[in-house]
Amino acid sequence: MKKAISKLQQIQIAVGGFFLMIFLLTVVFQMLFRYAGIAATWTEDVSMYSFIWAVFMGGGAMVLEKKHFAFTSISDMMKNERMKSVLSIIISAIMLIFAALMVYYGIKLTKQFWNYTWVNIPSFKRGPTWLCLPICGATSCIYLVELIMEDVNVLMKGGKQ
Repeated sequence: MKKAISKLQQIQIAVGGFFLMIFLLTVVFQMLFRYAGIAATWTEDVSMYSFIWAVFMGGGAMVLEKKHFAFTSISDMMKNERMKSVLSIIISAIMLIFAALMVYYGIKLTKQFWNYTWVNIPSFKRGPTWLCLPICGATSCIYLVELIMEDVNVLMKGGKQ
């Protein structure tokens, strides 16, 4: 199971990196086109939506490493490993609620905007551009369940990792 989750995270990071590269390239194209006096309005939509995808894919992937959202000030002060695990479970459970809501409302948002078109590229639909929300939420749920299971295992072993 750990290998599958690790592979999922690697794919998600690769997708985020791909969209970050598209973002950077379109911003460079936008600057070059403006310097040359050419109107390239499509670069605004492409850069905006690729940045959104990059952020949500990267953010979701970092949940597994506890680098996306963490309350380390409290856990760093704790000496008891069992209490650290309990705190980690509580935080992961709260995040899991938000990730599940992200899936639910991300699906609703994607359905709502599915047939809307991009402003500067009317042949493109907006629905696929918003799929990053439920995807990020779903992968975050998977990662958080894995983290909770790890912390429960630590608790069952008496607080030893």
